[in-house]
Amino acid sequence: MGSIDANNGAYTASPVAPFKSLDPEDFRKQAHRMVDFIADYYKNIENYPVLSQVEPGYLRSKLPETAPYLPESFENILNDIQKDIIPGMTHWLSPNFFAYFPATVSSAAFLGEMLCTGFNSVGFNWLASPAATELEMVVMDWLANMLKLPESFMFSGTGGGVLQGTTSEAILCTLIAARDRVLGEIGVENVGKLVVYGSDQTHSFFIKTCKLAGIFPCNIRIIPTTAEANFSMCPSALRKQIEADVADELVPLFLCATVGTTSTTAIDPVSLLAEVANEFNVWIHVDAAYAGSACICPEFRQYLDGVERVDSLSLSPHKWFLCFLDCCCLWVRKPDLMVRALSTNPEYLKNKRSELDNVVDFKDWQIGTGRRFRALRLWLIMRSYGIANLQSHIRSDVQMAKMFEGFVKSDPRFEIVVPRAFSLLCFRLNPLGGNNAICLELLNKKLLELINSTGRVYMTHTKVGGVYMLRFAVGATFTEDRHVYAAWELIKECTNALLKENH
Repeated sequence: MGSIDANNGAYTASPVAPFKSLDPEDFRKQAHRMVDFIADYYKNIENYPVLSQVEPGYLRSKLPETAPYLPESFENILNDIQKDIIPGMTHWLSPNFFAYFPATVSSAAFLGEMLCTGFNSVGFNWLASPAATELEMVVMDWLANMLKLPESFMFSGTGGGVLQGTTSEAILCTLIAARDRVLGEIGVENVGKLVVYGSDQTHSFFIKTCKLAGIFPCNIRIIPTTAEANFSMCPSALRKQIEADVADELVPLFLCATVGTTSTTAIDPVSLLAEVANEFNVWIHVDAAYAGSACICPEFRQYLDGVERVDSLSLSPHKWFLCFLDCCCLWVRKPDLMVRALSTNPEYLKNKRSELDNVVDFKDWQIGTGRRFRALRLWLIMRSYGIANLQSHIRSDVQMAKMFEGFVKSDPRFEIVVPRAFSLLCFRLNPLGGNNAICLELLNKKLLELINSTGRVYMTHTKVGGVYMLRFAVGATFTEDRHVYAAWELIKECTNALLKENH
């Protein structure tokens, strides 16, 4: 930092060189080195145990107690990442990751993320970054067209879409909009009468978001599902519950239907549920976080039938659309309701364009104010791959899941618990064909632990309708047929060892 002479106003430079946190040439060199490091990580990812084998607290014992006073070399930092960080990672991008729904990646999305980070645009309103706002509007309409959504969800029609971080944020925004719409009619003093609806398969975040929106916990209705209905929500059960709430002078507010539940990818009948909810003026949100991406394929689009009768819809491209975390698309039929509920207008953000009401200010479509230029990722993906290749990517994952389904069916020791809908298969080991839930749960827990302890694959479980089952989710970006085949061979190997031990 320099100084100014009080007598003549002359500026004198400081003898100490200023610290430069971003020098373009240093950045160029280090960024190239980092790309090489990441590319090598991708290239060698199969060499790492899929599930991290470290014990709690492992990293704290390896790192200094305080930050360095003087700078360290970039190479030393990369060495420590290789030596200390990577062993503590569960490798979501491993082709042998079959646990949760995948977090997919692609070269195009990576480049889009580089631009997003490089520009560091904080596009809270149109004026803060016109390109960020308008590109987001374009890609949301592009994706809406790919999904064959009605014009009532598009900017080219009467609705619109916005990129949120997660489904939880999308649900919270729509729930607040629904809440304020109804409280505007019945008075805020009646907030305790508002009732919301989901099924016992609705994602666990639903209850959390309801509490955040001020819904009384006793007014969160969870509709039970059955194995006979493949764990989808029953419209008649919903109607019965709503009618009972109305009889108790409560106010039905919000329904969360799901296309592709987390446990089993159960599919709620959107059209039939909408028929019930519309009758009682209930806001309907469709959570299609995982399976929604598949609906760009004509053979899966049927699962969104009835969407023209709902109020909002969300899906997460980071799960199955090669888009990197985090990215959730939310479409609303009446954006003004959400804007009215979420808008803020401090003096320092006021501007002529916004006051003329001829631009979109996305800060009023979300919980926070700041927002990243996420649309770049989707834009590069759509342009770089085109609809045909994106459809092919989804179909390939589904085909691999079908292959795995065939393996399971071919072995009489196993049974499929829930019919496969997309690229997730729920199955269990049941060598004697029995129905003792406790014994079968214990057996399958041991099998899962044995499989994951090898480090060669990573799978998870769920428990639905009292049945403990194993989940095999296909969809990691690098997964090929050979990985699915190898996983099945490992499952059989571990099964043989387990049954021999228990014989």
